[in-house]
Amino acid sequence: MVKEVIIISLGGSLIIPDEINTNFLEKFKKTLFKYDKKYRFVVVCGGGKTARNYINGLSYVNKREFFQCLLGIASTRLNARFMTYFFGEDANEGIPHNMEEIKNLLRRNFVVFCGALRYAKHETSDGTAAKLARFFDCDFINLTNVQGLYDKDPKKNKKTKFIPEISHKDFYKMTKKIEFKPGQHFVLDQNAAKIIKKYKITTYILGHDLKNLDNVLNKKHFVGTRIS
Repeated sequence: MVKEVIIISLGGSLIIPDEINTNFLEKFKKTLFKYDKKYRFVVVCGGGKTARNYINGLSYVNKREFFQCLLGIASTRLNARFMTYFFGEDANEGIPHNMEEIKNLLRRNFVVFCGALRYAKHETSDGTAAKLARFFDCDFINLTNVQGLYDKDPKKNKKTKFIPEISHKDFYKMTKKIEFKPGQHFVLDQNAAKIIKKYKITTYILGHDLKNLDNVLNKKHFVGTRIS
C-alpha cells in the first residue's frame, strides 16, 4: 500500500520562539509517530525569529533583499537540521536542497525535514511547502502561532473575526494586500497563496494546539482554517 504524503509547513515561531520549544516539539514528534504507518511527511521548517534577527542585523549595512533572503533560507535549513537530530534515526540523514532529493529520502524515511529549497523572489518557506504539495499532489498543512486565519492581525487588534473556511480566490486577495519583505510573518506568503489557488490545493492553517493537527490527520473536526 502506497502511503499518502502530507506536506507540513512548520513555522519557525513554533520551533524557536525565543528558546527551543522542546515541549511543543516533543508533542509534534509523538503526533507524527501516531501516523507513521499511514502517512509519509515532508516538514518544511521556517526560519522564524532566528531568520528575522539575522535579516534585521544585515539591514543596517546592506538593504539588498537578495542577501536578506539568503540569510532567511540558511536559517530555515539550520532549523531543519536541528529537527532531524531531534527526531533521531527515524528522520532523514541530510538536508535536501531539491524536490527529487526529498522524493528519494521519502522512500527510506517516514518523515523528511527541509528548509527553503532555493531562492525565489518574494517567497518564504511557505512557498516551498506549497510547491511540494503541488509536486506530490497532496494536502498542505501550515502550523503557525495563531489558531487560523483572521480578518485582521489578532496580535495587534482585539476586535478580529476568525475565518474557519475561505476560498482560494478570496485568500489570495487577502495576501495581495500585504507588501512582501524578507522574514515576513503572515500565515502564508503571497507565492504560496498563488500556488494553492492555481492548483486548487486543499490547505489547512492550524495553531500550536496539536490536537487539531491530530484531528485533521484523522479526518475529524478541528479548530483552524480550511482553504479550498
